Amino acid sequence: MRVADLIKKKGSSVVTLPSSASVAELLETLDDNKIGAVVVLDGDRVVGIASERDVVHHLRGGADPARTLEQVMTREVQTCTPEDDVVDLARTMTEGRFRHLPVVGDEGLQGIVSIGDVVKARLDALEAERDHLESYLRQ
Repeated sequence: MRVADLIKKKGSSVVTLPSSASVAELLETLDDNKIGAVVVLDGDRVVGIASERDVVHHLRGGADPARTLEQVMTREVQTCTPEDDVVDLARTMTEGRFRHLPVVGDEGLQGIVSIGDVVKARLDALEAERDHLESYLRQ
């Protein structure tokens, strides 16, 4: 299964904020949308990702919640493409300890994939394979 197939199933909606947004705005956005990360965009360009981990690290250091995302976001964003294989993506996410990867293609930001999405896709594929094998054995 490719990332494009996963995006077709789950949808391509991505919650984003500009780098000028405050940490307080990030917290509101995460809570309102029940998500763990937002992609930080300046115009159409992905410039960072801001996650719950970033917020915890920032606030633990005693920093002000009025600071901007530009000051707390992860700047070196690991991304994937619609053509990437979901099994390879699971390995990348596990080894890099990433829970969210923006999907970036020729048209720019096309979606976001979470580790939960990857695990669900893998479980669905394994269930389908099991069902196919059971059906084959019954014949």
